[in-house]
Amino acid sequence: MNRKLFLFDIEGTTTDFNFVHKVLFPYSRERMKDFVTLHETELKATLEEVSRTMVSEGGSQPDLNAIIGQLIKWINEDRKHKALKEIQGLIWDEGYKSGAFKGHVYPDVRPFFENLHSSGYQIGIYSSGSVKAQKLIMENSSAGDLTGFIKYYFDTQVGGKREKVSYQNIAIRTQLTPPEIHFFSDIPEELKAAQLAGFRVTQVLREGTASSEFPGIHQFAEFRF
Repeated sequence: MNRKLFLFDIEGTTTDFNFVHKVLFPYSRERMKDFVTLHETELKATLEEVSRTMVSEGGSQPDLNAIIGQLIKWINEDRKHKALKEIQGLIWDEGYKSGAFKGHVYPDVRPFFENLHSSGYQIGIYSSGSVKAQKLIMENSSAGDLTGFIKYYFDTQVGGKREKVSYQNIAIRTQLTPPEIHFFSDIPEELKAAQLAGFRVTQVLREGTASSEFPGIHQFAEFRF
């Protein structure tokens, strides 16, 4: 069966791990307190979600300073909490617009996207970062605006990236059969979950990534479809 959708992880696959952890995360950490304090009213529902999580995990009802402290702690832990991802996306939006940074993508990404798009294939993103954060990286990337190539964006609203059901959910949402979807990631556990769901998979072996039992490429130009 022919592939119809090529689905990409971001961190470690299209984008350098260090951009996320040494640029984006520190930027949101440094600006978290001022941003939340300034936008407390607009963020009311999101901050209440943080508060509910803190209480459910054994804490007392937090004040604003405690909530801000918890958000910063979650950044340090790289916790995939919906409220944190939402606020980080808003902070990063300001950073992109101010020109503080551009979204890193490897040099082989745009040519591969162009090749896939011109060949009639669909392109999707599946990342633990929020859909907003994904779009910001791709719209403001070092290779220009890539959003015109991308049809689908998925985050952990469909499930965790190491869970088979998440990939089943993606197949349902795209109305494709699992074998029609090819997933690229640097993480073997993600590839295993996708493969168990029936996806075709390829490991992307960027510098420092260890190979695994899955077929691997070092650059997208090596891939044959």
